[in-house]
Amino acid sequence: MHLKADTRHRVTLTLNDRECSGYAEPRTLLSDFLRHELGATGTRVGCEHGVCGACTVLVNGRASRTCLMLAVQANGSELQTVESLASGDTLNDLQQAFRKHHALQCGFCTAGILMSSTEFLAKVPKPTEAEVRDMLSGHLCRCTGYTGIVNAILEVANVPNDESSGPSDKEQENKNV
Repeated sequence: MHLKADTRHRVTLTLNDRECSGYAEPRTLLSDFLRHELGATGTRVGCEHGVCGACTVLVNGRASRTCLMLAVQANGSELQTVESLASGDTLNDLQQAFRKHHALQCGFCTAGILMSSTEFLAKVPKPTEAEVRDMLSGHLCRCTGYTGIVNAILEVANVPNDESSGPSDKEQENKNV
């Protein structure tokens, strides 16, 4: 496919289960197209080199860095962004676990981590802590230290984690007496 560099081309894709169209120059990054043309502002732009993972969305079910993909390459694709995770005002299980475990602070990296974690848990429903940490190695978070993120992902997978499994509420209550 040869596209003229100074011409805007129609890009049609399915975004969060809804068909959307917009116009992009051949050099427009998918991250910029999502944010500025389609209004999906949950997708963050961090390093613009594919290193930080903040711009991660699911493209045809696979976690993909939108700063490394051109909008015209996504034509005809199905995309899921962080906006697709909640149902109205109800957070999904992963988002609730992130809140419970304080797995975010500034929130800049959170959307990308949530999307990578969504794909990861679909592929590896019962991960080990090491597998979770390996998956997270593709994301930079300068605030949390990752422990809360790991605990949240393992909780959603219902995998016990020595770091997160403290005393039960009843045990804590008896200890306090």
